[in-house]
Amino acid sequence: MNETLLTVVGNVATTPVYRELPTGPVARFRLAVTPRRFDAVQNTWVDGHTNFFTVWAKGTLGANVQGSVSIGEPVIVQGRLKVRDEERGGQHWTSADIQATAVGHDLSRGTSAFRRAARRAAADASGLQDGLQGGRQDGPQQVQDDVSFEIEPEPVG
Repeated sequence: MNETLLTVVGNVATTPVYRELPTGPVARFRLAVTPRRFDAVQNTWVDGHTNFFTVWAKGTLGANVQGSVSIGEPVIVQGRLKVRDEERGGQHWTSADIQATAVGHDLSRGTSAFRRAARRAAADASGLQDGLQGGRQDGPQQVQDDVSFEIEPEPVG
């Protein structure tokens, strides 16, 4: 299969949004990736152009992203690149999405504390049990909204 697999290092630009859809849980956030290079003439580091990606994390990965990643944090994302071109209201839109297979904190820029997540079946069973005892205490917060889960792509101009 010909797919564009990539690994990007950047900062979380938006708060991850988590939803339970009919096809399963999904989380999304925007990732800002800015290359840096050393300018020997000026003897300083210089930032390049910032690229923004929409990162989509499905299933258990999505639930774990929602519970672990916050705006501004440095992360490493691995996944499949999908570039979309659309016409909306007479304007041309291009967006770059990453269907994530792995997301983690960039430990070259800080520390992180790993907590193993309970298996989904076990979590569902314990959630049911907790529900019988007066309410579930754990798990990701859900945003109750319509089933559409789209981000407006940035205009190309």
